[in-house]
This record gives sequence, C-alpha cells and structure tokens, in this order.
Amino acid sequence: MEIGLQTLLLAAGFALLVKGADWFVDGAAGLAEKFRIPQLIIGLTIVAMGTSAPEAAVSISAALKGNADITIGNVMGSNILNILIILGLSAVVTPLAVEASTIRRDLPFLLLATALLFAQGLDQTIGTADGALLILLFAAYLICLLVMTKLRQNADIVRLAESRPKSQPPLPMAGKTSRNTSRSRIQKSWSFLLLLTAAGLFMIVAGSSVTVEAASSLARIFGISERFIGLTVVALGTSLPELFTSVTAARKGNADIAIGNIVGSNIFNLLFVIGASALVTPVPYGTDFLSDNLISGAAALLLLACSLRERKLLRRHGLLMLCGYTLYFLTLL
Repeated sequence: MEIGLQTLLLAAGFALLVKGADWFVDGAAGLAEKFRIPQLIIGLTIVAMGTSAPEAAVSISAALKGNADITIGNVMGSNILNILIILGLSAVVTPLAVEASTIRRDLPFLLLATALLFAQGLDQTIGTADGALLILLFAAYLICLLVMTKLRQNADIVRLAESRPKSQPPLPMAGKTSRNTSRSRIQKSWSFLLLLTAAGLFMIVAGSSVTVEAASSLARIFGISERFIGLTVVALGTSLPELFTSVTAARKGNADIAIGNIVGSNIFNLLFVIGASALVTPVPYGTDFLSDNLISGAAALLLLACSLRERKLLRRHGLLMLCGYTLYFLTLL
C-alpha cells in the first residue's frame, strides 16, 4: 500500500515538473527578450536560483535536523548530476553552443568555488566563518554579473547609434500591423511573462518537493543508506527542475539558458546553499565527501575541456558525460 502511494506521488511530481519547466523557460526567455537581458544572464541568475530552490530548502532543512550527509550529499550529488547527466542529455538532444564568457568567467569561477569548498572541508567541518566567506563570494559573483551586463548593454547601445543611418524610413501608420503588434504585446506583456515564469517556478518547486519526499520514502523502504540517498535519490530529485528546464530549453533552441542554468545552479549550490546552511549551523563534512568533491570538480573540468575547442557541446560530449556518471554511480554501489 505504502509503495503504491509513493509511486503515485512520484508520478504526480514528474507531471508538475514537466509542465512547470515548459512554462518557466517560455516566461524567462520572453522576459530576457523583452527587457533586452542576455539569455545567458537569465540562465545564470533567475533560472539558476529558481531551479536550485529545492536544493536550498532540502539542504538547509537537513542541516537544521542534523542530517549532514543529506546536506552535503545533496549539493555534491546535484552538481555532479547537473553536468554529467543533465548537460549530457541536453547535448544528446541537440548541440549546445557555449558562450565565450561562460568559458572565460563562469566555469573557472565554478572550479574556484569547488576547490574552496574542498579546502574548507579538510578539517571535516564547514563552520560559520566558512559559510560567511561562501556567501560573500556568491554576492561578489552576482555583482560582477550585473556590472558586466550593464557594460555590455551600454556598448551595444553605442554600437547601434554609430551604425544607424542618417535618414530613417518613416514609422508605419497605425493600421493592421499596429493592431497586430498591440495584440501581441497584450498577449505577451511583461506581466503575463512574469506570471508565466512565477507559475512555472511554483510548479517546479512543488513537483520537486513531492518527488523528493516520495523517492526518499521509497529508498528508505528498501533500506538504502542516508549518504547514498543524499548523493543519488535526493540529488536527482532536487536536480529534476534543472533537468527538465535545461532539456526543454535545449529542445526550444535556448542553449544559453540550458548552459547558464547548470553552471549558475552549481555555483549557487556550492556558495549559497552550503554557505547558508553553515550560517544556520556548522555542517560536518565527512571524509567520504572529499572524493565526491573531487568528482564534482572533475565534472566541471570536463565541461570546460569539451567546450574549449569548438565552443559547443556535441552529442559525443554528451555521451562521454553520461558514461562518466555511470562509472561514478557504480562506485557508490
């Protein structure tokens, strides 16, 4: 009876995630276009933090309850799964272009954050001071993104002004075209897109919560250890928003959201989720997690290596990532 109920809840969670991801990508991409914000920035910030909300909720809750294995395991497992499974699957679906800024700035920063957490975990505790440093580094990263986006927008404005011809054709008279444009603005106004994004995010978080609870219950029924649950079941459950959002974005041709979502989510997980958890209460960092931390760094390094030559993630790269996760999973058994 209990197994049947949890299986039904698992299916319901998946259904919420699928539709929620669809709405969320459409809304976020529309807002990016309407406000002329690069899709990469949307992926690195709004989408990344939105889809990482389950990781934050689960990890902070686990820290408060003293379940450190789930707190750290959730983040490490999610970061490994995000790159090797989610980007792997997305690249198999369609080639993903990787922006130069992702290669030069975001991936090196992710490697730095991973190395910092590894160094902090050597004494087997992520303390309050460690958490504060992680949060400050995350704030600095966000400020850097905002400043660089503003500079890029200003440069685009200057470039457009310089290339603008002296004589401009007259604006079209009000008529059928104007009415169609007005109707389009009503149908896809910023408020509608914001509502679509918020509704999608709510469904993603709700679906993820239901899925995690059901999957964890099923895992415990079959007697699986807490560390294994954190690294696999809970990590997969809280990464389902990234999975559906990134695959949906890749299928719709929004590669910047797909890549930015994963890189931004991993940075958010390492710096904000663990940082906030450590500020709430010191988080024990078991020696077993040092190897998981190294695997997480290796996954980020693999992503960087695959992106360097052609600035694209191709199907062969995706298959390599999927094989890498399979090998990692086998080591956990």
